[in-house]
Amino acid sequence: MPEFESNRIEYKRELDDGDKLEKAVVSFLNYNGGGEIFVGINDDGSIYGVNNTDEDQRKIADRLGNNIRPKILGLFDIISEKREGKSIIRIVVSSGLQKPYYLRKEGMTERGCFVRVGASAQPMTEAMIERLLQQRQASSLSTTAVSRQTLTFEQLQIYYNEHGLKLNDQFEENLDLRTGDGAYNMLAYLLADSNGASLKVAKYAGTNKVDLIENEEYGYRCIITAIYRVLDKLAVENKTFAKITSRNRLERKLINEVALKEAFINAVVHNDYSLAWPVVEFYSDRVTITSTGGLVEGLSEEDFYNGRSMPRNRELMRIFKDIELVEELGSGMQRILDAYDRSVFEITPSFVIVTFPYASDFDRDENENVNDNEFATNDKNNIDENNGTISGTISGTINGTINENDVLKALKNSPNATYDELGDLFKIPRRTVARHIKTLREQGLIKRIGSNKTGYWKTIE
Repeated sequence: MPEFESNRIEYKRELDDGDKLEKAVVSFLNYNGGGEIFVGINDDGSIYGVNNTDEDQRKIADRLGNNIRPKILGLFDIISEKREGKSIIRIVVSSGLQKPYYLRKEGMTERGCFVRVGASAQPMTEAMIERLLQQRQASSLSTTAVSRQTLTFEQLQIYYNEHGLKLNDQFEENLDLRTGDGAYNMLAYLLADSNGASLKVAKYAGTNKVDLIENEEYGYRCIITAIYRVLDKLAVENKTFAKITSRNRLERKLINEVALKEAFINAVVHNDYSLAWPVVEFYSDRVTITSTGGLVEGLSEEDFYNGRSMPRNRELMRIFKDIELVEELGSGMQRILDAYDRSVFEITPSFVIVTFPYASDFDRDENENVNDNEFATNDKNNIDENNGTISGTISGTINGTINENDVLKALKNSPNATYDELGDLFKIPRRTVARHIKTLREQGLIKRIGSNKTGYWKTIE
C-alpha cells in the first residue's frame, strides 16, 4: 500500500515549470526535521515514473541552488530510485539553521516564505518570519571569520580530483570559503593545508581515564586528511577475532566497522567548532566518540534517531558529500542503528557521546551459538557475477598485497562497486582504494561513465 502525503512527504507527478518545487523545498527547510519530495509519483501514491532522471536531477539541483536563499547546498540530496520497474527521483531536504528560507525572487516576505502544515506548503505570516529571524543562528562556519588569512588548498583540490571533480577559479566562492566581507572563514580554515585544528584520539589501559597510554593528535592540516588518518587509526585499533570451523573461517571485529566509521564522521560533521573538537577515546572495554554542542536546536531526540537531518555545519556536509565521505542525509544514523540499539547514544545539552562496547573473542564466547553464515569467508574473489554486485569480503587484513590489478579485476566483475564496497572487499582503507582508482584512471584502464552516484566503471581492454 502506498504511503500517503504528510507533513514529511510530498509527491509530484512531474517537474513543473513554475515554482511549486521550490515552495515545497522551502517549506521543509523551515520545518523542524525536514522532509522528502518524490518526483514521478502521483498524489495517490501510484507510480508514474520519470523519463530522464539525469536531466531532471540536474534541473532540480540548478533550480534549488539558484532560486532559494539563504544558500542551501549541503541541505538536500537528489537520489534516483526504481519503484515498480520505473525510475523516480527522491529529494531529501534537511531542516536548515538559517531560517527563514525563502524564494529568491520574492524575498523574505509572506509571498516568499513557506512552512509545512499538514501535507501542504503554507505561506508564513509576517509575525512568523520575524520570530524565525530573531531565532536565526548568529554564526556558522561560513560566517565566522578567522585571524589567519594566508591559506592554501592544495590537499582539498587533490581530494576533489580523486573523485573526478575539478575545482575552478571560483571554488572559494562556490564552497562558501569566505565571509560576506571577503575574508577567509572557519570553513576555509578547517580545509586549509595548514591550520591549528586537531582531532584527538586517546587510549587508556583500563576502563577509566586514570592510565593514559596513548594520546595522538591528527590535524594541523586539511581536516579531510586528518579524518582519513583517524579512520586508519580506528581500523588498526578495531581488532579482528578469527576462528576456524569445519566449514569456514569466521571473523568478528571488536566494533562494527560501518557503525564506527559513521559515528566518527557524524561527530565531525555535526560538531560545534566554536566550543571544542571531536574526541575519540579507547578504553579496555569500549570506545567512545564525543562531539560538542548537543543536538541542534529544534531537532528532537526522536527526529535524531529517525535520521531526520538538521546539519549544524551544512557547508562541511556539502563538501563531504562531494568527496563521498558521507552519502545521503540522515543515512549514517540508520547504519549505526542496524548494528546497535539506541543505548549506545548519550545526549546532553552540550554533548553527543556514542559508546560502542567491544565484542568478545570466540574463545571467551562459550555460551553463544555461532552461525557460520553470519561472518565473511576467506574468499577475496567472492563477487556475484550475475548481478554485478560485491557479495563477500576478504577475511583478515591483507598487508600490502592488494594492487591495481586486483581492483581492476573487481571492477570488471562489478562495475557499479563503490569505494566503500571495494574497501570492504579488500580490507583496505578507502583512501587506498581511491589511490588505486586514480592510478587506473591515469593509466587509461578504467573510465567513469555517468555521475559519481548513479554511474559505473568501464574497464578499457
